Amino acid sequence: MKQITVLMLCVGLLYGCKTHQRSSVTENDLLKAISQQLAYLPLLKDTTNLKSKDLIFPRTLTESGKLVLVSKRDWTSGFYPGVLWNMYRLTGDKQWKEKAELYTALLTSEQYNSSNHDLGFKMMPSFGLGYEATNNEAYKKVLIQAAKTLITRFNENVGCIRSWDHNRDKWEFPVIIDNLMNLELLFWASKETGNPVFYNIAVAHAKTTMRNHFRENYSSFHVVGYNLETGAVISKNTHQGYADSSSWSRGQAWALYGYTMIYRETKDLAFLNQAENIANYIINVAKLPEDLVPFWDFDLPDLKSEPRDASAAAVMASAFFELSKYTSQHKDTYLHLANSMLNSLTSKQYFSELGTNNGFLLKHSTGSKPKNSEIDVPLVYADYYYLEALFRKNQIQNQLN
Repeated sequence: MKQITVLMLCVGLLYGCKTHQRSSVTENDLLKAISQQLAYLPLLKDTTNLKSKDLIFPRTLTESGKLVLVSKRDWTSGFYPGVLWNMYRLTGDKQWKEKAELYTALLTSEQYNSSNHDLGFKMMPSFGLGYEATNNEAYKKVLIQAAKTLITRFNENVGCIRSWDHNRDKWEFPVIIDNLMNLELLFWASKETGNPVFYNIAVAHAKTTMRNHFRENYSSFHVVGYNLETGAVISKNTHQGYADSSSWSRGQAWALYGYTMIYRETKDLAFLNQAENIANYIINVAKLPEDLVPFWDFDLPDLKSEPRDASAAAVMASAFFELSKYTSQHKDTYLHLANSMLNSLTSKQYFSELGTNNGFLLKHSTGSKPKNSEIDVPLVYADYYYLEALFRKNQIQNQLN
């Protein structure tokens, strides 16, 4: 049995020990601990008579620890089905498949939701992983329709998919760095249908973002506002970061993950270079904390009372595992960093003690500090990318064995 060295499980998950020390546990032990923790998250048993606005999907906790559920319209609604699918592919236990199928089905009508850019976030963790696991043709049809819906938000003048429809007084045509993550749905649809339109739109968006979202040091703005008619850049902001001139840590994580994925789908070296330049910024310019879990922004003037963002670390860890496969020069650096990030997230400091936090896995994520929203709480997408990182780690190890 291969070993996973972790900092955790002095949190009562396995041994109930009190001290924070380095432990070596088997992969099966780790997955058992994760399974036990997830069991504390309330699950639907009956999905009949549910309405579209019903609050169904776990997203986070309030400051007082109360579970926050959201409807299928929320951008995070696909991540809990994704957590369940990840558990199925990590364990092979059919209970996770059955639960994943139940929650995935609840998102079916979202394939037609053209009101925002978040269809990739919703559909790839749910229907995407579901189709990968089951080859269910119904899942494939939903994904293709979702891709068709997503491209209706593409503007040829701008060369991007529109992100938000709100704040029209502030942005005429806003594009956020997060939007890179939704392109995976389009690349998937292009391969499955043979239709190059999906691919071409995804590449156009990636190139426009690469041209306009990044500073010379490869830190990223959060939002770029465009002129709808000419495609000219009007403004550059960091809406969820500390300041327009700062680097929002989860935005950097989306950028790293996004261009790594885009290189995988295109094999265009320009995108690999972009991913590696972003990686260099994170590693050598932004200067991660000693435990490698970033604060919510990389450019905060005083860190004494600022919260971390475990979700950013989880996204980065997953991205670094994948990026390590595409380079020989920096492979060891990326693998070491990914493993170290995963170990930190699995430590007592960041991993929930058994039975706490309503079953969420990771503590200390930050949604939007400037909006005073979801500060220092669990977030479902942190759990999703943490499990994805663990799956990718296992894939790499299996290839080496």
